[in-house]
Amino acid sequence: MSPVPKSAYIRIADELRKGIRDGTYPPGSRLPTLAVLAAAHGVSDIVVRQAIAVLRGEGLVETRRGGGTLVRIRPPVRRMAMERYRVETGPLTAPATSFTHDQRIGWNEYRLDRDYRKVRADAELAALFALPAETDLLRRRFVFFARGEPQQISVNYLPWDLVGGTPVADPEREPWPGGTPAQLAYLGRPPTRVEESVRARMPAPEEAETLRMASGVPVITITRRMFSGEHVLEVCRDIVIPADRVILDYSLDL
Repeated sequence: MSPVPKSAYIRIADELRKGIRDGTYPPGSRLPTLAVLAAAHGVSDIVVRQAIAVLRGEGLVETRRGGGTLVRIRPPVRRMAMERYRVETGPLTAPATSFTHDQRIGWNEYRLDRDYRKVRADAELAALFALPAETDLLRRRFVFFARGEPQQISVNYLPWDLVGGTPVADPEREPWPGGTPAQLAYLGRPPTRVEESVRARMPAPEEAETLRMASGVPVITITRRMFSGEHVLEVCRDIVIPADRVILDYSLDL
């Protein structure tokens, strides 16, 4: 049987995608105009717009009014999943956290927007903490910025009976050098183990807006638990990172 011919807009999208991936159209460059692409392929502007919409939905390009269609610039950030917390649990020669280490930025290039409130544990949080439902918790929502650009969101929880009335519960103390591991150590409960579960999904509208994401880009979500001995002292539900900005590296010693 003869293969079913591709629609014209799919063929154009395939060609442009190949050009983006092989460097013909490098990050930050403009694609040919609608008129040029329409003439080259013998189609109408409407067909070319459909092709561009496909690439935009894949997060490969962005369109700007009066500026044409640009190949998106989004250099990946390497996140050392198995070793990154050593930055926070070891001696600090200068203010840093695992985030500033991941982003390779200095302390003055780091910004942290935060919202603190006292809440009660729902069933899922109670299970993650191994605590009774309705246990009082401190909820902290952070938006992490590197060089003025939002890079990730995290919502973490700490037992209120551990942090209530301490500097850890004071949003004005953020950002705290060493991050959450340093805060737990300050409270006399240094973390001894970290567990992470990784998932992927499409972002909620508020997440996409906060992180200034292009359409069609998924997020990686990481649910984290920090232990001190046998006790769970922190649950992060979740760390949210655009999938096109991160590489998760894992290693296992066998």
